[in-house]
Amino acid sequence: MLGLGKITKKIFGTPNDRKVKATRPLVEKINALEPEFEKLTDAGLIEKTEELKKRAIGGESLDDLLPEAFANCREGARRALGLRAFDTQLMGGIFLHQGNISEMKTGEGKTLVATLPAYLNALTGKGVHVVTVNDYLAKRDAEWMSKVFGALGLTTGVIYPNQDDAEKKAAYACDVTYATNNELGFDYLRDNMKSELSQMYQRDHNFAIVDEVDSILIDEARTPLIISGPAADRSELYMAMDLIIPELTEEHYELDEKTRNVSYTEEGNEFLENLLLEKGMLEEGATLYDPESTTLVHHVNQGLRAHKLFEKDKEYIVRDGEVVLIDEFTGRMMSGRRLSDGLHQAIEAKEGCPIQPENVTLASVTFQNYFRLYNKLSGMTGTAMTEAEEFAEIYGLGVVEVPTNRPIARVDEHDQVFRTAKEKYEEIVNVVKEAQEKGQPCLVGTTSIDKSEFLSNMLKEAGLEHNVLNARQHEQEAQIVGDAGKLGAITIATNMAGRGTDIQLGGNVELKVLEALAAEPDADPEAVRKRIEDEHQVWRQKVLDAGGLYIIATERHESRRIDNQLRGRSGRQGDPGRSAFFLSLDDDLMRIFGSERLDKVLNTLGMKEGEAIVHPWVNKSLERAQAKVEGRNFDIRKQLLKFDDVMNDQRKVIFAQRREIMESKDVSEITQDMRYQVIDDLIDQYMPPKSYADQWDMEGLHGAIAEAINIDVPVQEWGVEEGADDDVIRERLEKAADEAMAQKVAAFGPENMRQIEKQMLLQTIDGKWREHLVTLEHLRSVVGFRGYAQRDPLNEYKNESFQLFESMLDGLRTEVTQKLGQVRPMTDEEQAQMVAEFQAQQEALQDAASEASSEASQAPEPEVEGFDENDSSTWGNPGRNDPCPCGSGKKFKHCHGKIV
Repeated sequence: MLGLGKITKKIFGTPNDRKVKATRPLVEKINALEPEFEKLTDAGLIEKTEELKKRAIGGESLDDLLPEAFANCREGARRALGLRAFDTQLMGGIFLHQGNISEMKTGEGKTLVATLPAYLNALTGKGVHVVTVNDYLAKRDAEWMSKVFGALGLTTGVIYPNQDDAEKKAAYACDVTYATNNELGFDYLRDNMKSELSQMYQRDHNFAIVDEVDSILIDEARTPLIISGPAADRSELYMAMDLIIPELTEEHYELDEKTRNVSYTEEGNEFLENLLLEKGMLEEGATLYDPESTTLVHHVNQGLRAHKLFEKDKEYIVRDGEVVLIDEFTGRMMSGRRLSDGLHQAIEAKEGCPIQPENVTLASVTFQNYFRLYNKLSGMTGTAMTEAEEFAEIYGLGVVEVPTNRPIARVDEHDQVFRTAKEKYEEIVNVVKEAQEKGQPCLVGTTSIDKSEFLSNMLKEAGLEHNVLNARQHEQEAQIVGDAGKLGAITIATNMAGRGTDIQLGGNVELKVLEALAAEPDADPEAVRKRIEDEHQVWRQKVLDAGGLYIIATERHESRRIDNQLRGRSGRQGDPGRSAFFLSLDDDLMRIFGSERLDKVLNTLGMKEGEAIVHPWVNKSLERAQAKVEGRNFDIRKQLLKFDDVMNDQRKVIFAQRREIMESKDVSEITQDMRYQVIDDLIDQYMPPKSYADQWDMEGLHGAIAEAINIDVPVQEWGVEEGADDDVIRERLEKAADEAMAQKVAAFGPENMRQIEKQMLLQTIDGKWREHLVTLEHLRSVVGFRGYAQRDPLNEYKNESFQLFESMLDGLRTEVTQKLGQVRPMTDEEQAQMVAEFQAQQEALQDAASEASSEASQAPEPEVEGFDENDSSTWGNPGRNDPCPCGSGKKFKHCHGKIV
């Protein structure tokens, strides 16, 4: 008997079915226009683009232009690439334009789908970003799809690491720009470190289409992009802390060796406060709980960890005056590796070693917050449905499952659960052997490199030839993936492998053509292609007869999405295929979720060795377990995002303020407001409201005004005048400050003075923001302890970070006013020196930024042909500061040339 929910679905369809059905009239409209667009000449397609652009800029909605734009784009792609978009691809494009995630199975042509909404949205002239997971895919897709956009009269650009400034600027100015998530994020940060609008790369964040959206917006979302530089020297503070910690006794702290955590007790906090007050490190009346004490608390905590958690010759050794960490698993020294957040410096202080400078964050942003800057966001992937709640809640994105062009013919078998890992692997070897005997290609998915190598050894012992595709990107990947669909092929792959690649049954035609032409350089390319295509059809048919690609998974992951990605490699475009999961009670997921109970059940059933339990109920319970883990991980990400949002709101204010200053020709009003505010604050401090004249501190006010604004005015005399009150004195001070500034304008010239004010504002904002980021990092690391006092750490963080932000803005006003008060015309020599220092500083920031992006860059392509990381004779002869020949983008001295 059907449940009520199932009956409703049968009659009305699922919400997903209704969304798909709603696009059909649009698809029919586009198809009806096809004959009309087929008649257009090549020049006619470009003219049509110009007409659509005029209508879009003239105010006609993109929804109204969609049928004509999609029809024009489909025709452009058919002529440029020989690919005509199917109806399901048009649907996927419609959902992307509407700001959704289109879930499309592997092999459904997502790269072509992206051209449709990209073309439509580029008509507004505001630019479209197509985001990929690595540089190889960005370059490949841009080169491939630029033929389509070129045929339609649009420009295409691509962004990659270490790109020339002029080229990068031109790429961002294009109608459609392909880039990786890393490069887009870094360029956003770099732009907000520039001092001139003309130096900025990015335009508005109009519309982004994110390929492999689940990978970028969920898996990598918590990884912040950071541009860092050397911090101010804090050696004295570390050494001072090092003298304080030995005075603590056991009652002052609690040590938990199991979780490797150490924290102060109430007695310890009180003892520390008194000690810090006594040594003058804490101001009279201040406590460790004040927001201003955050940095001090951070250093005190790191000092305690260095002394109580880290033992010499166990966690680290001291060699040649340097603290070198020891790998807890291998016992080897890890030269060059350092503990973060000042912990390494605290250990150096403890051991009396020279204290190396910390790196400080100059700018940072998470992918979550970067991609939420876009006015409209959409994405494509083969697996998003399981994370639909997270996409909706964090990004406001709906997920729509787009039907496949041809029905899926893949058979997904029930999971087989064995008692031990040994039994499981033995069965996998048997299954692979059987499949190979009938010529069926197998793709075996493992969760780690270790497991893939373990299984590889078992297959070798069984005499089965196979390829291993490890997570490391290397030149052989394309070849291995190209061969994975050949008759009887066996391929072992870790999870990371296979992204952005299709496994074609019978082998990859393009690779076979390239191989044949390399072997016979004088052969006619067309004849070679024809011969290979004919041969390929025969091999493809043999693989189809053998049952298509067989996916064998050796474990279930915490996320159903990753399991579905592996399954999706088989059964593309209606091809037959098979998938099966082989599990054991030793697997991580099974172990965590009640394998003991299942073990008892299997014992009761009297299962023999080598037998497996196979039942739909097992699948269901495993999926429920996975859904629980996904929910828990989502909650963790959501909580962390709430903390990030606090900083993100402040970042937006600062970056908007910087942009406003850069766009202004004259910032004298801003600096005047700052001066007036400083005067107001000083009057409130030295002439408190509602106080009598004999309670005023006019001498203190005189000194404070001289220091803050650099003017010498007789405030003591004004204070004893008849009828003088705070308003009169405020007015006189403002007038005197304006006159002093007018003299500077006359001395420098109005144009120069405006430029000085602008640069001084930007530099001071940047300096204050960098200090503020460090303080917020320290606050994040200590605020969790407030939970012990029944106070919500998030609310505490919000309140204190707001207070810190307010005090940063106060400090900004004071510093800018003070600097402008002290500015004077310089000699030619002083000017030249200042320009040189500023340029050196900008270059250092750019170096830090480009190095950071290079390190984050994925899919490196070797710079030197035939590069082998295990054979230094293949590296060429690079200089220490040259790019590494492996193609990582790092300098040689930081990569393969690193001295260990």
